[in-house]
Amino acid sequence: MINSTIDSRQLKAFVCLAKHENFTLAAKELNLTQSAVSHSMKALEQDLGCKLIDRLGKKALLTQAGEQLFIYSQKILEQMSQARNSIENLNHWGQPRLRVVASSTVCEFLLPAVLKSIKSEFPSSIVILHSRDSQDSINLLRAGKVDIAIAMKPKSETQLEFRPWFQDQLSFLVSKDHSWARNGRVKRDEIPDQQFILYDRASLTYQMVADYFKHQGFDLDNVMELGSMVATKELVRLNLGVGIVSPWIARKELSTADLTCLPIARNKLLRQWGFLTWNEKRLSLIEEKFIEACMSVSFLPEEIASTG
Repeated sequence: MINSTIDSRQLKAFVCLAKHENFTLAAKELNLTQSAVSHSMKALEQDLGCKLIDRLGKKALLTQAGEQLFIYSQKILEQMSQARNSIENLNHWGQPRLRVVASSTVCEFLLPAVLKSIKSEFPSSIVILHSRDSQDSINLLRAGKVDIAIAMKPKSETQLEFRPWFQDQLSFLVSKDHSWARNGRVKRDEIPDQQFILYDRASLTYQMVADYFKHQGFDLDNVMELGSMVATKELVRLNLGVGIVSPWIARKELSTADLTCLPIARNKLLRQWGFLTWNEKRLSLIEEKFIEACMSVSFLPEEIASTG
């Protein structure tokens, strides 16, 4: 009966012998005696239950079974080498892996400077950044696809640790040509008549906004859903609707007065952002440095000053 595994040392000797077609040359490369190589091949043939090598004088030629094994052996040894190199890289500073997931807006507006800092400190690091909504980010973390999820604080997560980063406030975003912008205030009785532009209905932000206005006595019936903040800002700029966003997403447009942010109501609609990791998991050096870099960034607008 054939064993389920093959001795890696025998496999290495077999590949070396197949390349040289000579026991003496193979033994020299492997730093073994010719007898040891011969014994290794006999043990491998016995293990597999078939003849792998035809010995013709000083030549060692592969049989049909040997040729088949040779094809797989090269791939196996190459993968083993890659696995060893990958593990060895993890043992050296500057060779780690950073896997992060965050919303598209956080990726676009808040993380570039952080990632630049990380790549400067860990120039050979592997950085993997996913763009997902908060709930999808949590799902990726739970599935082990990422190590850190930047998301809004979940209502209840017993297995995950939440480290606060910053708090932001949602506001109405309108064109400079909108009547609210011209008057400098929101008319409460006009809210139900507006065409609103909101992020994807499945997102936590959409649910938060819908619940908020329901408690205020409004139903947001006239809503356009978009999956892009860039598109949202452009439609708002064209005065085709009212966005509900945090001001830091439209910093550039607000500075040029193309867009205007107005408070939703006296009761602020706040979101708490932070870092989610597995409970009691010891973070790697690059993961700790990433969180530190996020916490110390100087580019955060005043309206979302860190609460950590």
